[in-house]
Amino acid sequence: MPVVMSLDVMLARRKVRARDLAEKIGLSETQLSLLRNGKVKGVRFDTLAKLCLVLDCRPGDLIDYEPDPADLGEANP
Repeated sequence: MPVVMSLDVMLARRKVRARDLAEKIGLSETQLSLLRNGKVKGVRFDTLAKLCLVLDCRPGDLIDYEPDPADLGEANP
């Protein structure tokens, strides 16, 4: 999947523990772990907003895009 979460990088930059972040934004540690590891298919905007508020960042700091033509069902670009 071409959309990649870089939440771990931001946690390290801000010196915030995942456990503390989960508590502040109202997610379980398990849910946050799934998000950190890219095991989810989506993220709610309100969750993204809370992440950005607590980590003092913008959505683009947490989400990256790596183009993959296969996502359009194409074998070659």
